[in-house]
Amino acid sequence: MKIVFTRKIPTELVEPLKEKYDIFMWDRENEPMPYERLLQEMKDADAVFTNVADRIDKQLIEQSPSLKVISTMAVGYDNIDMEAATARGIAVGHTPGVLTEATADLTFTLLVATSRRIVEGMDVIRRNEWQSWGPFLLTGQSLYKATIGIIGMGRIGQGVARRAKGFDMNILYHNRSRKPEAEAELGAVYCSIEELLRQSDYVVLLAPSTPETKNMISHEQFEMMKKTAVFINTSRGTNVDEEALYQALKEEKIFAAGLDVFETEPISNDHPLLTLHNVIALPHIGSANVETRMKMATLAIENIEKGLAGERLTHIVNDEIYGNGK
Repeated sequence: MKIVFTRKIPTELVEPLKEKYDIFMWDRENEPMPYERLLQEMKDADAVFTNVADRIDKQLIEQSPSLKVISTMAVGYDNIDMEAATARGIAVGHTPGVLTEATADLTFTLLVATSRRIVEGMDVIRRNEWQSWGPFLLTGQSLYKATIGIIGMGRIGQGVARRAKGFDMNILYHNRSRKPEAEAELGAVYCSIEELLRQSDYVVLLAPSTPETKNMISHEQFEMMKKTAVFINTSRGTNVDEEALYQALKEEKIFAAGLDVFETEPISNDHPLLTLHNVIALPHIGSANVETRMKMATLAIENIEKGLAGERLTHIVNDEIYGNGK
């Protein structure tokens, strides 16, 4: 059986597979596999190891008659045509859980760096503009005892809340359903999204990408925020209206934004948001520490091996393909 790897991953993870499977791995570091080449390689593939940047669409699925498993090295799977995969009985696996703490770390890093204007400070030195000390030079926003509002109180949201506790922050949250365990453990207070936006000094977006959450933060929502508010998005870029965000930042309706995700990725250096001084932008590296990425890759491979052996995947998106959970 053949497994296609759309990205280069460490040799030690792939070598053991070569005894059992025919392996094709795209070998260009940090360069995406062209869609046409992917189509070609998938024609006789039994499984594909993918990530959020690859297009696993209906065309690819329909022209891959042997395909049994799609395994993404990610939590999100909006790059995969789930309807087409499920109709074919193809198991779709993902890697939740293992990236929780790494992404929570990165989210809080953005929050701190954005509120205290860390990147702007470095740029002042790089441009040789630090000529003297001023009483209001690069003044930012306070973190200690401030109010954080978390939209999406899943694993990562709760991880961010635990970090906020270390700064004695007041924690508000909004979620599709209440989280009594988070309220009890973290002192988090459930509220409407409107109340959260109006009260929070820091608004952290961690909602999943669904048709219902597309552009859930737009002009109306930015108007509700404090002028001193910091907005952080480490969920999905499609959850935010980028034009509305740009206007809110440019017109100083909010203080700053820290972003790890964008509507269309990757972005280039001429992206409008990068022209603003009050934006920190990162290239979708929420889970990017070595330990976490190795665990994600290992779990994605485990999903493939189980699927090819006819077993239930460790973490499956479309459980309905098994029929009544069997």
